[in-house]
This record gives sequence, C-alpha cells and structure tokens, in this order.
Amino acid sequence: MKKTYGVAALALVLVTGCSSAAGRSPASPPASTPAPSKAVDAPSPTPSAPQGAAGNWAKWGLTALPAAPAAPADKPVKLTASGPVPVFSEVPTKDKVVFITIDDGAEKDPKFVEMLTDLKVPVSMFLTRDIVKDDYGYFKPLQALGNHVHNHTTDHAQLSKVSAEKQKSEVCDAQTALTQQYGKAPLLFRPPYGDGAHTPQLNTSVQQCGPRAIVLWRESMQIHDMQYQAADKKLKAGDIVLAHFRGPKDLKGETMTEMFAEMLRRIQEQGFAVARLEDYIQAPAG
Repeated sequence: MKKTYGVAALALVLVTGCSSAAGRSPASPPASTPAPSKAVDAPSPTPSAPQGAAGNWAKWGLTALPAAPAAPADKPVKLTASGPVPVFSEVPTKDKVVFITIDDGAEKDPKFVEMLTDLKVPVSMFLTRDIVKDDYGYFKPLQALGNHVHNHTTDHAQLSKVSAEKQKSEVCDAQTALTQQYGKAPLLFRPPYGDGAHTPQLNTSVQQCGPRAIVLWRESMQIHDMQYQAADKKLKAGDIVLAHFRGPKDLKGETMTEMFAEMLRRIQEQGFAVARLEDYIQAPAG
C-alpha cells in the first residue's frame, strides 16, 4: 500500500501521520458567492450516543467518560450549499465536550471495531482513498455505529506543493470513491498536515468537489499524551482532537486500542465528554 507524504512533515508521520499547527478560526462561513458545487447532505442528526456499559469500559481498562449532552437543536456550525467553505478547528459551544477525529485509515485493527462497539464513543473518520482502498469494508462496521466518513485526499499529498489540477483531483477523486463505497458524500474535508487549509486555491478545489467545510484540529494524540496548540496545554469546550489509524509499527509497539484508551484517559482527566462532531453541524439543505 503506497502512501505519499510531504517532506516537511515526515518528522511527525510515524507518530501522528499529518499533524501541523492549526490556529483557532471562526466556525461561521464567509459570505457565499455562486459556485458550481453541489450541496452535500449529512445523515439526520442523532441524539447523543449512550455510553457503553460499565463492564465494557472495564474490559478495556477504562472507566466511563461523562455522558455527552443531547445534540443541540440550534447547530453552532451552519454550512452553506455553495460559495467559499469555512475552515475551523473547534466548535463554538459551552457544552463541556470535545470531538475525536481519526485520519487516513492505515491501521485496520479488528479489535478497534470491537472497542468502539463496546464503548459507543463517537468518532469522525477522515479517510485517504489509496490507504483504505485495499479494505474499504473495514470501516463499514464503524460507519454502522453512526460514525461519519469524510475526505482526506486520494494519496495524502502535501497540497501546497502540487499543481492546481493535482490538488483538485486529490479532493474530487477521493470524494467520488468514498461516496460510492459508503453511500454518502463526505460533508467535510481535511488536508494532510493541515497544509494549504487557508489558501484560496484549496478552498476553490473543495468547493468544486463537494465538501462544505475544511476541518483542522486543536490537539493531536501522540502515543501516550496529547500535543496541544494552546500554551496552557488544556482542552477547551468544542475542541477538535486529531488521532490516526495507527498500529504497533508506528506506535512503538502500542496497539490502536491502547493508543485510543490513552486518549480517552487524557480527555477524562480534564472532565470532558466526547460528542459527535456532526451533531453540532448544520449541513446544507437538499
């Protein structure tokens, strides 16, 4: 399975795969202008997923996180059907929740599917076509749990280093493949390394291909600890947390489930619940 990584980010690839700085930015989209992009819908909002039974948490060496509140009726992030797409790394909310996002799809550990089935912790999956195409089916049980599939390019290119034509194909070709495989057009896009997220060129490519927002992050999970962008090294309400589908080869012998358990412990230590990101986003109508 071939992966293309930008040279500038190789130092982080073994641990995080595509971490880079992603400053706080508003969730509200800029003024809309006519564009040929098609409105992309998301599954109907769902109430907060119930926490898994205490015995299921104990099975993974954990105690249950606080239950997330019900999904807000008035979504704090409202997306438009056309025009420039917003770029955001957190959601404006007073709910004491964070959102877990998992990138690329390199590790396909059956135990992780078992873990999420037990714990009912919501995640959002940003998948890279060429990394998941050898086993699209692995992610379908995770999707069946209510976890959404989003776009993370075709081959994990560093988008600021490629031509406009290549950049567009990275977004559009992945959008087509993921829509065909998972039955729903990805609503959100994440550029590898966060690279080019705020550039007009990438914004135009995303508009043309279908996603209606570019999503970055505030924290990224390392093997045992969080990497914070905030100087106080603390989670904030509405933060988006980045993790990766990784296994022992990249996690110094740790498994995907061990890494995920450590992340949940870091979240629990600060008293946060995990909510579903899409429950706080109003997708375009249609």
